[in-house]
Amino acid sequence: MIQQKKKNNFEKARKIFQEHNGILRTSQALKLGIHSDTLYAMYGERQITRESRGVYRLADLPALSNPDLVQVALRVPKAVICLISALAFHDLTTQIPHRVYIALPRKMQKPFMQYPPLEVILRPHIPYNAGIEEHTLDGVTIRIYNQEKTIADCLRYEKRVGKDVVLEALKEYRRQNKVNVAALMEYARINKVSERMQAYLEILL
Repeated sequence: MIQQKKKNNFEKARKIFQEHNGILRTSQALKLGIHSDTLYAMYGERQITRESRGVYRLADLPALSNPDLVQVALRVPKAVICLISALAFHDLTTQIPHRVYIALPRKMQKPFMQYPPLEVILRPHIPYNAGIEEHTLDGVTIRIYNQEKTIADCLRYEKRVGKDVVLEALKEYRRQNKVNVAALMEYARINKVSERMQAYLEILL
């Protein structure tokens, strides 16, 4: 009888996981009706794996293709992927980010994650909200700045990312795309780096 109840609980929990692309935060799982005992029992029996603190995933799913970005999106819902992490996502850099760069509203407290490590940029309302795109990675919605906003952000934080990174991003952007000068200049205006963006564009275009 006990084993049958346990089996039923596992089947119910598994169905809930499947309805959410196989991955849930602990708080989500509890709100959706999975008892904490069931969650920990499934983990103990290796039916689910722990991707990071408080994030569980069905064990029989393929490995995550973007585990760092997925974990950040799940644990910090207001995070927007930015700077070098966004450049890497858009294939605009050869840099390999050793932490995940995220933007958050200026009045938010900076979150802490042991893994992946975070580089947090607190932004005012308008620069924070401008240029956000949503992409689905491994069944999870990731918020990330578009290419033009990312380049303008890197110019705004040029001392942090490096001038060579900005130049490489602009050159690669020009190679990959029809350059959207209007968008680049609009995001540069929002970031208060219009003159510097104009100077770069005059050299590269």
